[in-house]
Amino acid sequence: MAVAEFIPSSSFTKKTNVYSSQFSYVSAQISQKRRFSLRPLPRTHYSQICCSVTSKEVQAPTVVQTDDPKKKPECYGVFCLTYDLKAEEETKSWKKMTTVSVSGAAGMIANHLLFKLASGEVFGPDQPIALRLLGSERSILALEGVAMELEDSLYPLLREVNIGTDPYEVFQDAEWALLIGAKPRGPGMERAGLLDINGQIFAEQGKALNAVASRNVKVIVVGNPCNTNALICLKNAPNIPAKNFHALTRLDENRAKCQLALKAGVFYDKVSNVTIWGNHSTTQVPDFLNAKINGLPVKEVIKDTKWLEEEFTEKVQKRGGALIQKWGRSSAASTAVSIVDAIRSLVTPTPEGDWFSTGVYTSGNPYGIAEDIVFSMPCRSKGDGDYELVKEVIFDDYLRSRIKKSEDELLAEKRCVAHLTGEGIAVCDLPGDTMLPGEM
Repeated sequence: MAVAEFIPSSSFTKKTNVYSSQFSYVSAQISQKRRFSLRPLPRTHYSQICCSVTSKEVQAPTVVQTDDPKKKPECYGVFCLTYDLKAEEETKSWKKMTTVSVSGAAGMIANHLLFKLASGEVFGPDQPIALRLLGSERSILALEGVAMELEDSLYPLLREVNIGTDPYEVFQDAEWALLIGAKPRGPGMERAGLLDINGQIFAEQGKALNAVASRNVKVIVVGNPCNTNALICLKNAPNIPAKNFHALTRLDENRAKCQLALKAGVFYDKVSNVTIWGNHSTTQVPDFLNAKINGLPVKEVIKDTKWLEEEFTEKVQKRGGALIQKWGRSSAASTAVSIVDAIRSLVTPTPEGDWFSTGVYTSGNPYGIAEDIVFSMPCRSKGDGDYELVKEVIFDDYLRSRIKKSEDELLAEKRCVAHLTGEGIAVCDLPGDTMLPGEM
């Protein structure tokens, strides 16, 4: 049976420790034996930490017998302090636990992603993790349900699951922050309005990360418009390196690889060196000039230039819209997969000669792209969570003209959110409406 920790609604004293009126999920499995750790969260007046059971289910304290009478745990119904994961008995073959915070954790994307994180698929089979899940007041019950499912899945690597509605609580000590939650675009809403509404969310989350997260936290922004949201977030987190913020464009890269593989009649793993340049919008630039198939330049394998410049580019840009027309909702599972791919590209060394796409801060870039925006570019990693920009890329007039269009769009978006980045009064002169599928 999955077991959760419970702290009664009124604070109580247990020996010399005082626990606050909060709940948290804690689960562990060591040496094929299920053991649990009672770890109180810090008390705050706005905390919204919840549990999968209610207070009425908690029985009076009982004592559970153990082999060592000196180490009798105190229990409250099924909630027992029987093991301390910080003790020397902790499995020595595993790495130190890492803390991953996820916003929008009750949504469809997170519903696919969280179980991949807990299973070891993302960070590896020897990396224990603590999940801290951020939701809203409206989604708190759904968030409790997510936590219950995570409990019931019995993942050995999942050591803690904490849920809440306050980013200052949920982002505490986060080493990875996956910012998925954002408001979708409503009927009649201008893109400028969406930028402002979601920008306020990411400004607040940036401040929270700056206040309580690890100083080297890696942040992946998924909520759209993700490039400018990432810029807002990093501008509000001056104590965290700007280089640590990413806007998710990996799904666009995966879609580009799929289309090239289908056209060339090869399996997708034969496609490499694919770059998505620019904004995660319909101005994005899927780069076929530098891409390779079986190690050869794409243009030597696919000689249909018209297809590459028109049909291929448009298919990648509008793939999300096509999916919505078929299924009636925006992508969730494939987005979760692309988040996994984005993280793994940073925690595992990039294969020699290859690279990956991610939206990062442009300051110091070697391509001549405007400074001080978040722009998708080709990167490599040594597997330490950091990355470097790839220098050996080539450009032609077609590629540069397309990149310039996306650059202009991001500069306009930046001016539109100046009030959220501390750069003055916002001026919205967006060059057309390049809304993404799912923003409606």
